[in-house]
Amino acid sequence: MFANTDWYLYNFRRSLALALKQQGHDVLLLSPPGTYGDKLRALGLRWEPVPMDRRSLNPLRELRLLAWLVALFRRERPALVHGFTIKCTVYGSLAARIARVPARVSAVAGMGYVFTSSDIKARLLRPVVRTLMHVALDGRNARLVLQNPDDAALFERAGFVDKANIRLIPGSGVDCSRFAARSGMRDLMPPLRVLLAARLLWDKGIAEYIAAARQLRGEGRAIHFLLAGDPDPGNPAAVPEAMLQTWVEEGVVEWLGHVDDMPGLFAGVDLVVLPSYREGLPKGLIEAAACALPLVTTDVPGCREVVTDGVDGLLVPVRDADALGKAIARLQDEPALAQRLGAAARAKALALFDERLVIKATLAVYRELLDAPPE
Repeated sequence: MFANTDWYLYNFRRSLALALKQQGHDVLLLSPPGTYGDKLRALGLRWEPVPMDRRSLNPLRELRLLAWLVALFRRERPALVHGFTIKCTVYGSLAARIARVPARVSAVAGMGYVFTSSDIKARLLRPVVRTLMHVALDGRNARLVLQNPDDAALFERAGFVDKANIRLIPGSGVDCSRFAARSGMRDLMPPLRVLLAARLLWDKGIAEYIAAARQLRGEGRAIHFLLAGDPDPGNPAAVPEAMLQTWVEEGVVEWLGHVDDMPGLFAGVDLVVLPSYREGLPKGLIEAAACALPLVTTDVPGCREVVTDGVDGLLVPVRDADALGKAIARLQDEPALAQRLGAAARAKALALFDERLVIKATLAVYRELLDAPPE
């Protein structure tokens, strides 16, 4: 299993890795070095650091990474390689093809910076990445796992892979016993505590969140705005830390930084928002749903798979800070609606997003590939 951070493996895929290990499989986790590698090893999992620079565009460095992966796969002789995020799926799948690994699974959670950003570097990279994805991801013994129907339609139109090789699995799932509804009623007494928890990237709607906070504070509403997460220096869309400090000093938001105890954080807030521009299937949103929190998010791919407007949350137009502010204000003014939406969000999380369902679906893809004849 190959991802672009050990944080991702620990927070998103450790349950899958542990389930495989419990079934007697030998699991090797790969990522660039980080502080979570030791945590994975403490769980009894194998983890190795990969000499990968997520932002590198140096052809020689990228070729060395590919050669390193090929050598590793030839040494380990895995039955299957599962890559996560676009760069890891492309490199992992290419190396697996060269090393003649029997099966390849590529999991892409959203389209990523190259396909969502309008800046010049992203536009220049787009055709190169499209070509690499077509070469790397296709093949009879390969499957592409996507998290929402919009991405499936996009990949199909782009011709990256045969439609028959696409599988839809809703994210990495959530532990609904760990992320549970807070006991008792939420009274929503002032100040209302509103949380945005995500990697601090502009395309998560951070600017719209700050604008909505300013708008509602200017109206004199008793609302406390929280921001949880760290900037991601490996991503070109990262919000600069200096900008975060400016907002804190202005008093518009409280920045919590990285939070390990997310169930504890959710237990202390009244409303969760994610004004993202596009998602695969947002982990933080389904965790908040499992905690029976009312949700406000954007009507974009990935987010609308979690929230049905007026049923288990509220949807607002993308990049619309005014609409975001009005939705937050509505839930403050209508506590019965907020309570109903939160309960419905919990019911949906149990029915669709429980991690046991996701693990079962992922293992089914593995069996499908490993039972198939080799290419």
